[in-house]
Amino acid sequence: MSPDTLNSLFSLCIGFALAGALANGYQMMAERPAGFGLLQQGVAPKTFAAVPFLVFAAPFIIMRNTLRGTRIERRRFEFVMMATVIAGFWSLMSGTFFLMTLRAAGLLA
Repeated sequence: MSPDTLNSLFSLCIGFALAGALANGYQMMAERPAGFGLLQQGVAPKTFAAVPFLVFAAPFIIMRNTLRGTRIERRRFEFVMMATVIAGFWSLMSGTFFLMTLRAAGLLA
């Protein structure tokens, strides 16, 4: 496996792990699951604070909603595959950003 492929795989895994940790931490603190409904609270400081949170927690939320939708609504395979690809790409990008931030801070070699 090439170093670039391994780096991308690591970024993907870190992105999903970060998303899961953020979403589960929010659920533990707020006692309700995180969702995109956090953006529908009007113009308030809480809504602006939700944007960076959702940027990094979105892959977990997308996959959770997709898997629930397959059981409840019997969604088609094509929809599930498309949502998985979107969540994977989003996770790859957020994981890459997170790792670049750690490298810039000197916490990662």
